[in-house]
Amino acid sequence: MKIGLTLGKYAPLHRGHQHVIETALAEMDHVVVLIYDVPETTPIPLPVRAAWIRKLYPQVEVLEAWDGPVEVSADPAVTAMHDAYLKRRLQHHRITHFYSSEFYGGHVSEALSAIDRRVDESRVKIAISATQIRESPFAHREMLSDVVYRDHLVHAVFLGAPSTGKSTLAEAMAAQYQTVWVPEYGREYWEKHQVDRRLTTDQLVEIAIGHRQREDQAIMSANRYLFIDTDASTTRNFSLHYHDRCDARLDAMVAETRTRYDIFFLCLPDFPHANTWDRSGEVFREPFQRRTEADLIARRVPYHKIGGSIAERIRKVASVLNSTLKHRRG
Repeated sequence: MKIGLTLGKYAPLHRGHQHVIETALAEMDHVVVLIYDVPETTPIPLPVRAAWIRKLYPQVEVLEAWDGPVEVSADPAVTAMHDAYLKRRLQHHRITHFYSSEFYGGHVSEALSAIDRRVDESRVKIAISATQIRESPFAHREMLSDVVYRDHLVHAVFLGAPSTGKSTLAEAMAAQYQTVWVPEYGREYWEKHQVDRRLTTDQLVEIAIGHRQREDQAIMSANRYLFIDTDASTTRNFSLHYHDRCDARLDAMVAETRTRYDIFFLCLPDFPHANTWDRSGEVFREPFQRRTEADLIARRVPYHKIGGSIAERIRKVASVLNSTLKHRRG
Protein backbone atom coordinates (compact mmCIF):
# COMPACT_ATOMS: atom_id res chain seq x y z
CA MET A 1 0.00 0.00 0.00
CA LYS A 2 1.38 3.41 -1.03
CA ILE A 3 0.97 6.01 1.69
CA GLY A 4 1.90 9.61 0.91
CA LEU A 5 2.70 12.37 3.37
CA THR A 6 2.80 16.12 2.89
CA LEU A 7 3.04 18.81 5.53
CA GLY A 8 3.10 22.53 6.15
CA LYS A 9 1.64 25.55 7.93
CA TYR A 10 -1.02 26.13 5.27
CA ALA A 11 -1.17 29.75 6.36
CA PRO A 12 -3.19 29.96 4.28
CA LEU A 13 -3.89 26.88 2.18
CA HIS A 14 -3.49 28.00 -1.46
CA ARG A 15 -3.55 26.55 -4.98
CA GLY A 16 0.10 25.54 -4.75
CA HIS A 17 -0.54 23.50 -1.61
CA GLN A 18 -3.62 22.01 -3.23
CA HIS A 19 -1.59 20.99 -6.28
CA VAL A 20 0.75 19.01 -4.02
CA ILE A 21 -2.13 17.36 -2.15
CA GLU A 22 -4.02 16.54 -5.34
CA THR A 23 -0.89 15.07 -6.94
CA ALA A 24 -0.45 12.83 -3.92
CA LEU A 25 -4.11 11.78 -4.01
CA ALA A 26 -3.77 10.83 -7.68
CA GLU A 27 -0.71 8.66 -7.04
CA MET A 28 -1.22 7.18 -3.58
CA ASP A 29 -3.59 4.72 -1.94
CA HIS A 30 -3.77 6.93 1.16
CA VAL A 31 -2.61 10.48 1.90
CA VAL A 32 -1.66 12.02 5.24
CA VAL A 33 -1.42 15.79 5.71
CA LEU A 34 0.33 17.11 8.81
CA ILE A 35 -0.37 20.75 9.70
CA TYR A 36 1.50 22.83 12.26
CA ASP A 37 0.29 25.31 14.84
CA VAL A 38 2.06 28.60 14.01
CA PRO A 39 0.58 31.51 16.03
CA GLU A 40 3.65 33.62 15.27
CA THR A 41 2.90 33.38 11.53
CA THR A 42 -0.89 33.66 11.30
CA PRO A 43 -3.78 34.51 13.64
CA ILE A 44 -5.93 31.87 11.93
CA PRO A 45 -6.12 28.98 14.44
CA LEU A 46 -4.92 25.51 13.63
CA PRO A 47 -8.44 23.95 13.81
CA VAL A 48 -9.67 26.43 11.18
CA ARG A 49 -6.76 25.68 8.83
CA ALA A 50 -7.15 21.94 9.37
CA ALA A 51 -10.88 22.24 8.65
CA TRP A 52 -10.10 23.68 5.20
CA ILE A 53 -8.26 20.52 4.24
CA ARG A 54 -10.86 18.21 5.78
CA LYS A 55 -13.66 19.95 3.91
CA LEU A 56 -11.90 20.11 0.54
CA TYR A 57 -10.34 16.64 0.79
CA PRO A 58 -12.45 14.42 3.08
CA GLN A 59 -10.47 11.36 1.97
CA VAL A 60 -7.25 12.78 3.44
CA GLU A 61 -6.06 11.93 6.97
CA VAL A 62 -5.29 15.25 8.67
CA LEU A 63 -2.93 15.33 11.64
CA GLU A 64 -2.71 18.47 13.80
CA ALA A 65 0.85 19.14 15.00
CA TRP A 66 0.30 21.22 18.13
CA ASP A 67 3.77 20.46 19.49
CA GLY A 68 5.76 20.52 16.27
CA PRO A 69 8.88 22.63 15.64
CA VAL A 70 8.19 25.76 13.59
CA GLU A 71 11.69 27.00 12.71
CA VAL A 72 12.56 26.16 9.10
CA SER A 73 16.08 26.29 7.67
CA ALA A 74 18.76 24.09 6.13
CA ASP A 75 20.79 24.22 9.36
CA PRO A 76 21.61 20.60 10.32
CA ALA A 77 20.46 21.14 13.89
CA VAL A 78 17.07 22.39 12.67
CA THR A 79 16.59 19.62 10.11
CA ALA A 80 17.53 17.02 12.73
CA MET A 81 14.92 18.48 15.09
CA HIS A 82 12.23 18.24 12.41
CA ASP A 83 13.25 14.73 11.41
CA ALA A 84 13.14 13.51 15.00
CA TYR A 85 9.71 15.04 15.55
CA LEU A 86 8.25 13.51 12.38
CA LYS A 87 9.65 10.06 13.14
CA ARG A 88 8.07 10.21 16.58
CA ARG A 89 4.75 11.73 15.38
CA LEU A 90 4.39 9.26 12.49
CA GLN A 91 5.68 6.14 14.21
CA HIS A 92 2.37 4.35 13.56
CA HIS A 93 2.20 5.39 9.90
CA ARG A 94 4.15 3.50 7.25
CA ILE A 95 4.91 6.46 4.97
CA THR A 96 6.19 5.35 1.56
CA HIS A 97 6.32 8.70 -0.28
CA PHE A 98 6.97 12.24 0.95
CA TYR A 99 5.42 15.01 -1.16
CA SER A 100 6.73 18.57 -1.10
CA SER A 101 7.92 21.45 -3.26
CA GLU A 102 10.63 22.51 -0.82
CA PHE A 103 14.28 21.77 -0.05
CA TYR A 104 13.32 19.76 3.01
CA GLY A 105 11.95 17.01 0.79
CA GLY A 106 15.42 15.46 0.82
CA HIS A 107 16.09 15.17 4.53
CA VAL A 108 12.50 14.37 5.53
CA SER A 109 12.13 11.56 2.98
CA GLU A 110 15.48 10.13 4.08
CA ALA A 111 14.47 10.25 7.75
CA LEU A 112 11.21 8.45 7.00
CA SER A 113 12.80 6.00 4.54
CA ALA A 114 10.33 7.27 1.95
CA ILE A 115 10.57 8.23 -1.70
CA ASP A 116 11.26 11.95 -2.20
CA ARG A 117 8.47 13.21 -4.46
CA ARG A 118 8.95 16.87 -5.41
CA VAL A 119 5.99 18.66 -6.99
CA ASP A 120 6.48 21.91 -8.95
CA GLU A 121 9.57 22.81 -6.92
CA SER A 122 10.46 25.60 -9.36
CA ARG A 123 6.93 27.10 -9.02
CA VAL A 124 6.33 26.95 -12.77
CA LYS A 125 2.71 25.81 -12.61
CA ILE A 126 1.65 27.89 -9.61
CA ALA A 127 3.83 30.89 -8.81
CA ILE A 128 2.66 32.14 -5.43
CA SER A 129 3.75 32.08 -1.81
CA ALA A 130 1.71 32.09 1.38
CA THR A 131 3.62 35.20 2.50
CA GLN A 132 2.31 37.13 -0.51
CA ILE A 133 -1.23 36.02 0.22
CA ARG A 134 -1.02 36.94 3.91
CA GLU A 135 0.06 40.44 2.92
CA SER A 136 -2.90 40.91 0.57
CA PRO A 137 -5.54 38.13 0.50
CA PHE A 138 -7.94 40.10 -1.71
CA ALA A 139 -5.28 40.78 -4.37
CA HIS A 140 -4.53 37.05 -4.54
CA ARG A 141 -8.00 35.65 -3.95
CA GLU A 142 -7.83 33.63 -7.19
CA MET A 143 -5.17 31.53 -5.45
CA LEU A 144 -7.56 30.61 -2.64
CA SER A 145 -10.53 28.29 -2.51
CA ASP A 146 -13.76 29.99 -1.46
CA VAL A 147 -13.67 27.75 1.63
CA VAL A 148 -10.35 29.37 2.58
CA TYR A 149 -11.11 32.91 1.44
CA ARG A 150 -14.33 33.16 3.46
CA ASP A 151 -12.26 32.77 6.63
CA HIS A 152 -10.29 35.88 5.64
CA LEU A 153 -13.46 37.98 5.59
CA VAL A 154 -15.38 39.56 8.43
CA HIS A 155 -19.02 38.63 7.87
CA ALA A 156 -21.21 41.42 9.29
CA VAL A 157 -24.97 40.90 9.33
CA PHE A 158 -27.63 43.58 9.89
CA LEU A 159 -30.81 42.54 11.69
CA GLY A 160 -33.97 44.33 12.73
CA ALA A 161 -37.65 44.69 11.92
CA PRO A 162 -38.76 45.83 8.46
CA SER A 163 -38.02 49.50 7.81
CA THR A 164 -35.13 49.83 10.25
CA GLY A 165 -32.56 50.79 7.63
CA LYS A 166 -30.78 47.46 7.18
CA SER A 167 -30.48 47.60 3.40
CA THR A 168 -29.47 51.25 3.34
CA LEU A 169 -26.77 50.68 5.95
CA ALA A 170 -25.41 47.48 4.40
CA GLU A 171 -25.09 49.18 1.02
CA ALA A 172 -23.46 52.26 2.54
CA MET A 173 -20.90 50.21 4.46
CA ALA A 174 -20.02 48.24 1.33
CA ALA A 175 -19.40 51.50 -0.52
CA GLN A 176 -17.26 52.85 2.32
CA TYR A 177 -15.05 49.75 2.47
CA GLN A 178 -15.00 49.11 -1.29
CA THR A 179 -16.52 45.70 -0.98
CA VAL A 180 -19.87 44.03 -1.70
CA TRP A 181 -23.08 43.45 0.21
CA VAL A 182 -25.85 40.85 0.04
CA PRO A 183 -29.42 42.22 -0.21
CA GLU A 184 -32.27 40.46 1.57
CA TYR A 185 -33.39 37.63 -0.71
CA GLY A 186 -36.69 37.28 1.17
CA ARG A 187 -38.10 40.51 -0.21
CA GLU A 188 -37.33 39.50 -3.80
CA TYR A 189 -38.81 36.04 -3.24
CA TRP A 190 -41.91 37.41 -1.52
CA GLU A 191 -42.71 39.76 -4.38
CA LYS A 192 -42.67 36.84 -6.84
CA HIS A 193 -44.42 34.15 -4.78
CA GLN A 194 -46.67 35.73 -2.11
CA VAL A 195 -50.37 34.84 -2.08
CA ASP A 196 -52.50 37.26 -0.08
CA ARG A 197 -49.20 38.57 1.33
CA ARG A 198 -48.33 35.15 2.77
CA LEU A 199 -45.78 32.42 2.14
CA THR A 200 -45.85 28.78 3.26
CA THR A 201 -43.37 27.36 5.77
CA ASP A 202 -41.68 25.44 2.94
CA GLN A 203 -41.31 28.65 0.97
CA LEU A 204 -39.71 30.34 3.94
CA VAL A 205 -37.11 27.56 4.03
CA GLU A 206 -36.46 28.23 0.34
CA ILE A 207 -35.81 31.88 1.21
CA ALA A 208 -33.23 30.99 3.86
CA ILE A 209 -31.47 28.58 1.50
CA GLY A 210 -31.53 31.06 -1.37
CA HIS A 211 -30.19 33.85 0.84
CA ARG A 212 -27.25 31.71 1.91
CA GLN A 213 -26.52 30.84 -1.69
CA ARG A 214 -26.36 34.55 -2.50
CA GLU A 215 -23.91 35.03 0.38
CA ASP A 216 -21.68 32.21 -0.86
CA GLN A 217 -21.72 33.63 -4.39
CA ALA A 218 -20.56 37.02 -3.09
CA ILE A 219 -17.58 35.73 -1.10
CA MET A 220 -14.93 35.89 -3.81
CA SER A 221 -15.95 39.46 -4.73
CA ALA A 222 -15.65 40.73 -1.17
CA ASN A 223 -12.68 42.68 0.17
CA ARG A 224 -12.00 42.27 3.92
CA TYR A 225 -15.71 42.59 4.78
CA LEU A 226 -18.94 41.06 3.52
CA PHE A 227 -22.04 42.99 4.60
CA ILE A 228 -25.29 41.04 4.77
CA ASP A 229 -28.88 42.25 5.04
CA THR A 230 -30.63 39.80 7.43
CA ASP A 231 -30.05 36.11 8.11
CA ALA A 232 -32.08 32.93 8.66
CA SER A 233 -33.29 34.15 12.07
CA THR A 234 -35.31 36.90 10.35
CA THR A 235 -36.96 34.30 8.14
CA ARG A 236 -37.75 32.16 11.16
CA ASN A 237 -39.29 35.14 12.94
CA PHE A 238 -41.60 35.68 9.96
CA SER A 239 -42.55 32.00 10.07
CA LEU A 240 -43.36 32.20 13.77
CA HIS A 241 -45.33 35.41 13.27
CA TYR A 242 -47.51 34.12 10.45
CA HIS A 243 -47.68 30.38 11.23
CA ASP A 244 -46.74 30.06 14.94
CA ARG A 245 -44.21 27.45 13.90
CA CYS A 246 -41.30 26.90 11.55
CA ASP A 247 -39.70 24.07 9.65
CA ALA A 248 -36.95 22.13 11.46
CA ARG A 249 -34.59 22.90 8.58
CA LEU A 250 -35.00 26.59 9.30
CA ASP A 251 -34.29 26.02 12.99
CA ALA A 252 -31.06 24.25 12.02
CA MET A 253 -29.95 27.15 9.81
CA VAL A 254 -30.64 29.63 12.60
CA ALA A 255 -28.49 27.56 14.97
CA GLU A 256 -25.62 27.85 12.49
CA THR A 257 -25.73 31.65 12.29
CA ARG A 258 -23.74 31.97 15.52
CA THR A 259 -20.63 30.68 13.77
CA ARG A 260 -21.51 31.69 10.22
CA TYR A 261 -21.29 35.44 10.97
CA ASP A 262 -18.67 37.37 12.89
CA ILE A 263 -20.55 40.52 13.92
CA PHE A 264 -24.27 41.10 14.47
CA PHE A 265 -25.75 44.60 14.22
CA LEU A 266 -29.31 45.32 15.39
CA CYS A 267 -30.71 48.32 13.51
CA LEU A 268 -33.10 50.40 15.62
CA PRO A 269 -36.57 51.65 14.56
CA ASP A 270 -35.74 55.26 15.45
CA PHE A 271 -36.97 56.95 12.29
CA PRO A 272 -40.36 57.15 10.50
CA HIS A 273 -41.71 53.92 9.06
CA ALA A 274 -41.53 53.64 5.26
CA ASN A 275 -45.12 52.86 4.27
CA THR A 276 -44.45 51.07 0.99
CA TRP A 277 -46.80 48.46 -0.47
CA ASP A 278 -44.54 45.54 0.43
CA ARG A 279 -44.33 46.31 4.17
CA SER A 280 -46.65 45.17 6.94
CA GLY A 281 -47.19 48.59 8.50
CA GLU A 282 -45.75 50.48 11.44
CA VAL A 283 -47.92 48.60 13.95
CA PHE A 284 -46.02 45.44 12.93
CA ARG A 285 -42.55 46.96 13.25
CA GLU A 286 -42.30 47.35 17.03
CA PRO A 287 -43.33 43.81 18.05
CA PHE A 288 -41.14 42.32 15.31
CA GLN A 289 -38.23 44.39 16.61
CA ARG A 290 -38.81 43.07 20.12
CA ARG A 291 -39.00 39.53 18.77
CA THR A 292 -35.71 40.00 16.89
CA GLU A 293 -33.83 41.31 19.91
CA ALA A 294 -35.31 38.71 22.23
CA ASP A 295 -34.18 35.98 19.87
CA LEU A 296 -30.59 37.26 19.91
CA ILE A 297 -30.62 37.41 23.70
CA ALA A 298 -32.15 33.94 24.03
CA ARG A 299 -29.48 32.45 21.75
CA ARG A 300 -26.75 34.40 23.59
CA VAL A 301 -25.59 36.07 20.39
CA PRO A 302 -23.54 39.23 21.06
CA TYR A 303 -24.83 42.20 19.06
CA HIS A 304 -24.39 45.94 18.64
CA LYS A 305 -27.35 48.33 18.56
CA ILE A 306 -27.12 50.83 15.71
CA GLY A 307 -29.37 53.89 15.54
CA GLY A 308 -29.42 57.53 14.51
CA SER A 309 -28.98 59.07 11.09
CA ILE A 310 -27.29 57.14 8.30
CA ALA A 311 -24.09 59.11 8.91
CA GLU A 312 -24.20 58.27 12.63
CA ARG A 313 -24.87 54.63 11.86
CA ILE A 314 -21.95 54.43 9.45
CA ARG A 315 -19.62 55.90 12.09
CA LYS A 316 -20.85 53.46 14.75
CA VAL A 317 -20.48 50.42 12.51
CA ALA A 318 -17.03 51.57 11.36
CA SER A 319 -15.95 51.95 14.98
CA VAL A 320 -16.94 48.36 15.73
CA LEU A 321 -15.26 47.05 12.59
CA ASN A 322 -12.03 48.92 13.27
CA SER A 323 -11.74 47.24 16.67
CA THR A 324 -12.57 43.76 15.37
CA LEU A 325 -10.07 41.07 14.40
CA LYS A 326 -11.37 38.06 12.48
CA HIS A 327 -9.33 35.68 14.63
CA ARG A 328 -8.29 37.02 18.01
CA ARG A 329 -5.85 35.37 20.42
CA GLY A 330 -5.65 36.53 24.02
